Amino acid sequence: MTTLLEARDLAKHFPARDGKGLVRAVDGVSFAVESGSTFGIVGESGCGKSTLARLVLRLIEPTRGSVMFDGADLLTLDARAMRRRRRQLQMVFQDPYASLDSRMTVAAIIAEPLDIHAVGTKVERMEKVRELLRLVGLDATALSKYPHEFSGGQRQRIGIARAVALEPRLIVLDEPVSALDASIQSQILNLLIDLKERLGLSYIFISHDLSVVGHVSDEVAVMYLGRIVERGTAEMVLQSPCHPYARALVWAAPEIDPARRRQRILPTGDPPNPEHMPPGCPFHPRCPHVMQVCTKDLPGLRAAEGRMVACHLY
Repeated sequence: MTTLLEARDLAKHFPARDGKGLVRAVDGVSFAVESGSTFGIVGESGCGKSTLARLVLRLIEPTRGSVMFDGADLLTLDARAMRRRRRQLQMVFQDPYASLDSRMTVAAIIAEPLDIHAVGTKVERMEKVRELLRLVGLDATALSKYPHEFSGGQRQRIGIARAVALEPRLIVLDEPVSALDASIQSQILNLLIDLKERLGLSYIFISHDLSVVGHVSDEVAVMYLGRIVERGTAEMVLQSPCHPYARALVWAAPEIDPARRRQRILPTGDPPNPEHMPPGCPFHPRCPHVMQVCTKDLPGLRAAEGRMVACHLY
């Protein structure tokens, strides 16, 4: 496999509400996405997953870092060059109720990226729209309808059709099934897996649901308060996590066996205020294995047990 995208020391800091500090929404994140693979990112709400997604696509500008895509640093491209690159980078948003313009027909929504990039003639674009609808499991009767006439799962199919319209190489999926009923989630996940194989796509898949990420991902990164604390193959990270926070995420999933529930050691307390982060490891106030060094020194990612872990235990 070849590396399609590589984020290096990516960071985004926002001014704190009191004007005296910084909120480090993303703070020194590095990872790589191999061509044809799915890179999963998991963590609690507020850990920086969605901010990271927007940085990768340059929807917001970073405080520092680089995003190498197919040999070019996206963050150094001018507006014209970035516009050309956007054909190869697309996004599917979390809420299919908010991400589709309620004033536009389905035909106009899916055709919009084709119109913007002047792909083919008007007749060819409409034929492409019909083909995309069939690809995501909808028929031509949807063309003249509006988003409010569809269910949540159907709206997300429309959003996926729009994302693949320009034949991108990478799609960022930000919680693409979290707003859907459980019965619909599996249909959308299977559609995404099918499109990945059929179209040769690569994904960055963001979710707080470990079972969903484990189902679709080749590699997984666990984020906590703007930093990656563990990164490795999906099987390793989700079945035998090393970092105490990654363990807590896995152990927080429902467990039928009472004996296994009793073996869990869950963190105590609440996450720290991101405007006033504690010194050292940001997880140390909640960690059941905290040591003196954890309160002083911020651990970096290092190789341990076949994956990368940011923890002084390793």
